[in-house]
Amino acid sequence: MKGTNFSHPAGFILLGFSDQPQLETVLLLVVSVMYVLTLVGNTAIILVSYLNPKLHTPMYFFLSNLSFLDLCFTTSIVPQMLWNLQGPTKSISYAGCVTQLYVALGLGSTECVLLTVMAYDRFNAICRPLHYGVIMHPKLLRHLAAVAWVSGFVGSMVQTIFVFRLPLCSHHRVDDFMCEVPALIKIACVNTAFLEHELSVASVLYVVIPLGLILVSYGCIAGGALRMRSAEGRRRAFATCGSHLLVVILFFGTLISVYIQPRSSYPENHSKFLTLFYTVVTPSLNPLIYTLRNKEVKWALRRLLLRDPRQGEM
Repeated sequence: MKGTNFSHPAGFILLGFSDQPQLETVLLLVVSVMYVLTLVGNTAIILVSYLNPKLHTPMYFFLSNLSFLDLCFTTSIVPQMLWNLQGPTKSISYAGCVTQLYVALGLGSTECVLLTVMAYDRFNAICRPLHYGVIMHPKLLRHLAAVAWVSGFVGSMVQTIFVFRLPLCSHHRVDDFMCEVPALIKIACVNTAFLEHELSVASVLYVVIPLGLILVSYGCIAGGALRMRSAEGRRRAFATCGSHLLVVILFFGTLISVYIQPRSSYPENHSKFLTLFYTVVTPSLNPLIYTLRNKEVKWALRRLLLRDPRQGEM
Protein backbone atom coordinates (compact mmCIF):
# COMPACT_ATOMS: atom_id res chain seq x y z
CA MET A 1 0.00 0.00 0.00
CA LYS A 2 3.05 2.28 -0.10
CA GLY A 3 2.54 5.35 -2.26
CA THR A 4 -1.21 5.24 -1.82
CA ASN A 5 -3.28 8.37 -1.34
CA PHE A 6 -6.59 7.67 0.35
CA SER A 7 -7.80 11.27 0.09
CA HIS A 8 -9.31 12.78 -3.02
CA PRO A 9 -6.51 14.08 -5.28
CA ALA A 10 -6.62 17.65 -6.59
CA GLY A 11 -6.64 16.24 -10.11
CA PHE A 12 -5.16 13.80 -12.60
CA ILE A 13 -2.57 13.94 -15.35
CA LEU A 14 -3.91 12.56 -18.64
CA LEU A 15 -0.79 11.28 -20.38
CA GLY A 16 -2.49 10.58 -23.70
CA PHE A 17 0.09 10.72 -26.49
CA SER A 18 2.47 13.06 -24.62
CA ASP A 19 5.40 10.77 -25.42
CA GLN A 20 4.85 11.60 -29.13
CA PRO A 21 4.59 15.42 -29.43
CA GLN A 22 4.58 15.36 -33.24
CA LEU A 23 1.64 12.96 -33.19
CA GLU A 24 -0.19 15.30 -30.80
CA THR A 25 0.05 18.13 -33.36
CA VAL A 26 -1.49 15.93 -36.05
CA LEU A 27 -4.19 14.69 -33.66
CA LEU A 28 -5.06 18.27 -32.68
CA LEU A 29 -5.90 19.05 -36.30
CA VAL A 30 -7.65 15.74 -37.04
CA VAL A 31 -9.74 15.72 -33.85
CA SER A 32 -10.73 19.39 -34.40
CA VAL A 33 -11.99 18.58 -37.91
CA MET A 34 -13.80 15.46 -36.69
CA TYR A 35 -15.47 17.42 -33.88
CA VAL A 36 -16.74 20.09 -36.28
CA LEU A 37 -18.10 17.36 -38.58
CA THR A 38 -19.81 15.74 -35.60
CA LEU A 39 -21.44 19.00 -34.52
CA VAL A 40 -22.60 19.98 -38.02
CA GLY A 41 -23.66 16.52 -39.21
CA ASN A 42 -25.60 15.44 -36.13
CA THR A 43 -27.24 18.84 -35.70
CA ALA A 44 -28.37 18.68 -39.33
CA ILE A 45 -29.94 15.25 -38.83
CA ILE A 46 -31.81 16.45 -35.72
CA LEU A 47 -33.09 19.52 -37.58
CA VAL A 48 -34.28 17.71 -40.71
CA SER A 49 -35.91 14.97 -38.62
CA TYR A 50 -37.79 17.59 -36.61
CA LEU A 51 -38.66 20.07 -39.37
CA ASN A 52 -39.66 17.63 -42.12
CA PRO A 53 -43.04 15.96 -41.50
CA LYS A 54 -42.09 13.14 -43.87
CA LEU A 55 -39.41 12.06 -41.38
CA HIS A 56 -41.71 11.92 -38.35
CA THR A 57 -41.37 8.14 -38.16
CA PRO A 58 -39.98 5.74 -35.54
CA MET A 59 -36.75 5.26 -37.50
CA TYR A 60 -35.95 8.99 -37.50
CA PHE A 61 -37.12 9.43 -33.93
CA PHE A 62 -34.43 7.01 -32.82
CA LEU A 63 -31.91 8.46 -35.29
CA SER A 64 -32.48 11.91 -33.75
CA ASN A 65 -31.85 10.40 -30.31
CA LEU A 66 -28.63 8.83 -31.62
CA SER A 67 -27.48 12.14 -33.13
CA PHE A 68 -28.21 14.05 -29.92
CA LEU A 69 -26.40 11.35 -27.95
CA ASP A 70 -23.33 11.60 -30.21
CA LEU A 71 -23.29 15.39 -29.81
CA CYS A 72 -23.26 15.03 -26.03
CA PHE A 73 -20.80 12.12 -26.09
CA THR A 74 -18.12 13.92 -28.09
CA THR A 75 -18.65 17.20 -26.21
CA SER A 76 -18.02 15.42 -22.91
CA ILE A 77 -14.59 14.30 -24.18
CA VAL A 78 -13.23 16.35 -27.09
CA PRO A 79 -12.93 19.90 -25.63
CA GLN A 80 -10.78 18.60 -22.75
CA MET A 81 -8.78 16.49 -25.20
CA LEU A 82 -8.12 19.47 -27.51
CA TRP A 83 -7.05 21.60 -24.55
CA ASN A 84 -4.56 18.93 -23.49
CA LEU A 85 -3.28 18.39 -27.04
CA GLN A 86 -2.54 22.06 -27.69
CA GLY A 87 -0.16 22.61 -24.79
CA PRO A 88 2.05 21.06 -22.14
CA THR A 89 -0.70 21.02 -19.50
CA LYS A 90 -2.39 17.62 -19.45
CA SER A 91 -4.33 17.95 -16.21
CA ILE A 92 -7.97 17.47 -15.35
CA SER A 93 -9.53 18.23 -11.98
CA TYR A 94 -10.85 15.48 -9.75
CA ALA A 95 -14.43 16.71 -10.19
CA GLY A 96 -13.85 17.03 -13.93
CA CYS A 97 -12.58 13.45 -14.12
CA VAL A 98 -15.55 12.11 -12.14
CA THR A 99 -17.97 14.06 -14.33
CA GLN A 100 -16.30 13.02 -17.56
CA LEU A 101 -16.27 9.34 -16.60
CA TYR A 102 -19.91 9.37 -15.49
CA VAL A 103 -21.23 11.28 -18.51
CA ALA A 104 -19.10 9.55 -21.18
CA LEU A 105 -19.70 6.10 -19.73
CA GLY A 106 -23.43 6.80 -19.38
CA LEU A 107 -23.71 8.04 -22.96
CA GLY A 108 -21.65 5.14 -24.30
CA SER A 109 -23.84 2.63 -22.45
CA THR A 110 -26.96 4.42 -23.68
CA GLU A 111 -25.73 4.15 -27.27
CA CYS A 112 -25.31 0.38 -26.90
CA VAL A 113 -28.93 0.05 -25.78
CA LEU A 114 -30.23 2.58 -28.31
CA LEU A 115 -28.60 0.75 -31.22
CA THR A 116 -30.34 -2.41 -29.99
CA VAL A 117 -33.68 -0.58 -29.92
CA MET A 118 -33.05 0.66 -33.47
CA ALA A 119 -32.42 -2.92 -34.59
CA TYR A 120 -35.75 -3.93 -32.99
CA ASP A 121 -37.45 -1.13 -34.94
CA ARG A 122 -35.92 -2.38 -38.22
CA PHE A 123 -36.96 -5.96 -37.35
CA ASN A 124 -40.59 -4.89 -37.00
CA ALA A 125 -40.44 -2.78 -40.16
CA ILE A 126 -39.12 -5.65 -42.31
CA CYS A 127 -40.60 -8.75 -40.67
CA ARG A 128 -43.94 -7.36 -39.44
CA PRO A 129 -44.79 -4.63 -41.96
CA LEU A 130 -48.57 -5.00 -41.62
CA HIS A 131 -48.44 -4.52 -37.86
CA TYR A 132 -45.55 -2.05 -37.77
CA GLY A 133 -47.69 1.04 -37.15
CA VAL A 134 -49.53 -0.67 -34.31
CA ILE A 135 -46.42 -2.11 -32.64
CA MET A 136 -44.19 0.98 -32.89
CA HIS A 137 -46.72 3.48 -31.58
CA PRO A 138 -45.53 6.86 -30.16
CA LYS A 139 -45.91 5.81 -26.50
CA LEU A 140 -43.70 2.73 -27.03
CA LEU A 141 -41.11 4.87 -28.84
CA ARG A 142 -40.85 7.21 -25.87
CA HIS A 143 -40.65 4.30 -23.44
CA LEU A 144 -37.91 2.54 -25.42
CA ALA A 145 -35.88 5.75 -25.68
CA ALA A 146 -36.32 6.35 -21.93
CA VAL A 147 -35.17 2.80 -21.14
CA ALA A 148 -32.02 3.36 -23.21
CA TRP A 149 -31.14 6.66 -21.51
CA VAL A 150 -32.03 5.63 -17.95
CA SER A 151 -30.35 2.22 -18.10
CA GLY A 152 -27.17 3.75 -19.51
CA PHE A 153 -26.80 6.33 -16.76
CA VAL A 154 -27.80 3.97 -13.95
CA GLY A 155 -25.06 1.55 -14.99
CA SER A 156 -22.62 4.43 -15.32
CA MET A 157 -23.41 5.66 -11.81
CA VAL A 158 -22.65 2.24 -10.32
CA GLN A 159 -19.31 1.93 -12.14
CA THR A 160 -18.27 5.51 -11.39
CA ILE A 161 -18.91 5.04 -7.66
CA PHE A 162 -16.93 1.81 -7.61
CA VAL A 163 -13.98 3.33 -9.49
CA PHE A 164 -13.62 6.43 -7.35
CA ARG A 165 -13.91 4.52 -4.08
CA LEU A 166 -10.58 2.86 -4.90
CA PRO A 167 -7.46 4.14 -3.10
CA LEU A 168 -5.29 5.64 -5.84
CA CYS A 169 -1.54 5.73 -6.20
CA SER A 170 -0.06 9.11 -5.36
CA HIS A 171 1.18 9.95 -8.86
CA HIS A 172 -2.37 10.11 -10.31
CA ARG A 173 -1.03 9.75 -13.86
CA VAL A 174 -3.71 8.25 -16.12
CA ASP A 175 -2.23 6.58 -19.20
CA ASP A 176 -5.00 7.71 -21.54
CA PHE A 177 -6.38 10.92 -23.06
CA MET A 178 -9.62 10.72 -21.06
CA CYS A 179 -10.89 9.40 -17.75
CA GLU A 180 -11.91 5.85 -18.61
CA VAL A 181 -12.52 2.84 -16.39
CA PRO A 182 -9.69 0.55 -17.61
CA ALA A 183 -7.11 3.36 -17.34
CA LEU A 184 -8.27 4.46 -13.87
CA ILE A 185 -8.24 0.89 -12.55
CA LYS A 186 -4.55 0.67 -13.47
CA ILE A 187 -3.57 3.47 -11.03
CA ALA A 188 -5.31 1.88 -8.06
CA CYS A 189 -2.97 0.70 -5.29
CA VAL A 190 -5.12 -2.22 -4.17
CA ASN A 191 -6.26 -5.49 -5.64
CA THR A 192 -8.81 -4.58 -8.31
CA ALA A 193 -10.08 -8.09 -9.02
CA PHE A 194 -13.59 -7.24 -7.78
CA LEU A 195 -13.83 -4.11 -9.92
CA GLU A 196 -12.47 -5.93 -12.95
CA HIS A 197 -15.13 -8.59 -12.41
CA GLU A 198 -17.79 -5.87 -12.13
CA LEU A 199 -16.47 -4.29 -15.35
CA SER A 200 -16.76 -7.68 -17.06
CA VAL A 201 -20.37 -8.01 -15.91
CA ALA A 202 -21.14 -4.48 -17.15
CA SER A 203 -19.47 -5.29 -20.48
CA VAL A 204 -21.70 -8.33 -20.86
CA LEU A 205 -24.83 -6.32 -19.99
CA TYR A 206 -24.10 -3.33 -22.20
CA VAL A 207 -21.95 -4.77 -24.99
CA VAL A 208 -22.28 -8.54 -25.41
CA ILE A 209 -26.04 -8.90 -24.83
CA PRO A 210 -27.03 -5.86 -26.96
CA LEU A 211 -24.74 -6.99 -29.76
CA GLY A 212 -26.19 -10.50 -29.54
CA LEU A 213 -29.74 -9.15 -29.76
CA ILE A 214 -28.79 -6.98 -32.73
CA LEU A 215 -27.27 -9.95 -34.56
CA VAL A 216 -30.37 -12.07 -33.87
CA SER A 217 -32.57 -9.23 -35.15
CA TYR A 218 -30.55 -8.94 -38.33
CA GLY A 219 -30.59 -12.69 -38.78
CA CYS A 220 -34.40 -12.53 -38.74
CA ILE A 221 -34.35 -9.47 -41.02
CA ALA A 222 -32.13 -11.26 -43.54
CA GLY A 223 -34.44 -14.27 -43.48
CA GLY A 224 -37.51 -12.08 -43.92
CA ALA A 225 -35.93 -10.11 -46.76
CA LEU A 226 -34.88 -13.26 -48.63
CA ARG A 227 -38.45 -14.56 -48.45
CA MET A 228 -39.73 -11.47 -50.28
CA ARG A 229 -40.85 -12.21 -53.81
CA SER A 230 -39.94 -8.76 -55.09
CA ALA A 231 -36.28 -8.12 -55.88
CA GLU A 232 -36.92 -4.40 -55.36
CA GLY A 233 -38.40 -5.15 -51.93
CA ARG A 234 -35.32 -7.12 -50.95
CA ARG A 235 -33.04 -4.36 -52.17
CA ARG A 236 -34.92 -1.71 -50.21
CA ALA A 237 -34.96 -3.88 -47.08
CA PHE A 238 -31.19 -4.37 -47.15
CA ALA A 239 -30.58 -0.72 -48.04
CA THR A 240 -32.75 0.44 -45.15
CA CYS A 241 -30.82 -1.66 -42.63
CA GLY A 242 -27.35 -1.25 -44.15
CA SER A 243 -26.58 2.12 -42.55
CA HIS A 244 -27.54 0.97 -39.07
CA LEU A 245 -25.61 -2.27 -39.41
CA LEU A 246 -22.48 -0.38 -40.51
CA VAL A 247 -22.73 1.92 -37.47
CA VAL A 248 -23.14 -1.13 -35.21
CA ILE A 249 -20.01 -2.76 -36.66
CA LEU A 250 -17.90 0.40 -36.24
CA PHE A 251 -19.07 1.17 -32.71
CA PHE A 252 -19.22 -2.31 -31.18
CA GLY A 253 -16.09 -3.50 -32.96
CA THR A 254 -13.85 -0.92 -31.28
CA LEU A 255 -15.78 -1.07 -27.99
CA ILE A 256 -15.18 -4.81 -27.69
CA SER A 257 -11.48 -4.31 -28.36
CA VAL A 258 -11.22 -1.79 -25.50
CA TYR A 259 -13.48 -3.29 -22.85
CA ILE A 260 -13.48 -7.04 -23.49
CA GLN A 261 -10.27 -8.06 -25.25
CA PRO A 262 -7.37 -8.23 -22.76
CA ARG A 263 -5.19 -5.13 -23.04
CA SER A 264 -2.07 -7.17 -22.67
CA SER A 265 -2.71 -8.61 -26.13
CA TYR A 266 -1.76 -5.37 -27.90
CA PRO A 267 0.41 -2.27 -27.31
CA GLU A 268 -0.95 0.46 -25.02
CA ASN A 269 -1.03 3.09 -27.77
CA HIS A 270 -3.13 0.69 -29.85
CA SER A 271 -5.87 0.74 -27.21
CA LYS A 272 -5.73 4.55 -27.14
CA PHE A 273 -6.31 4.70 -30.89
CA LEU A 274 -9.24 2.31 -30.52
CA THR A 275 -10.72 4.54 -27.82
CA LEU A 276 -10.11 7.55 -30.05
CA PHE A 277 -11.98 5.81 -32.85
CA TYR A 278 -15.22 5.08 -30.99
CA THR A 279 -15.24 8.38 -29.07
CA VAL A 280 -14.30 10.77 -31.91
CA VAL A 281 -14.29 9.12 -35.33
CA THR A 282 -17.49 7.07 -35.17
CA PRO A 283 -19.77 9.97 -34.03
CA SER A 284 -18.45 12.06 -36.93
CA LEU A 285 -19.04 9.24 -39.43
CA ASN A 286 -22.59 8.40 -38.31
CA PRO A 287 -24.25 11.38 -40.08
CA LEU A 288 -22.29 10.65 -43.27
CA ILE A 289 -23.25 6.98 -43.17
CA TYR A 290 -26.95 7.75 -42.74
CA THR A 291 -27.07 10.57 -45.31
CA LEU A 292 -24.96 8.92 -48.00
CA ARG A 293 -27.01 5.72 -47.91
CA ASN A 294 -30.43 7.25 -47.26
CA LYS A 295 -32.32 9.06 -50.03
CA GLU A 296 -34.93 10.45 -47.63
CA VAL A 297 -32.34 12.19 -45.45
CA LYS A 298 -30.46 13.55 -48.49
CA TRP A 299 -33.74 14.86 -49.91
CA ALA A 300 -34.66 16.52 -46.60
CA LEU A 301 -31.20 18.07 -46.26
CA ARG A 302 -31.43 19.56 -49.75
CA ARG A 303 -34.85 21.00 -48.94
CA LEU A 304 -33.52 22.45 -45.66
CA LEU A 305 -30.45 24.01 -47.29
CA LEU A 306 -32.41 25.38 -50.24
CA ARG A 307 -35.30 26.42 -47.98
CA ASP A 308 -37.75 25.07 -50.51
CA PRO A 309 -41.25 26.39 -49.65
CA ARG A 310 -42.75 23.13 -50.94
CA GLN A 311 -41.07 21.21 -48.06
CA GLY A 312 -44.17 21.35 -45.90
CA GLU A 313 -46.30 19.98 -48.74
CA MET A 314 -44.36 16.73 -49.13
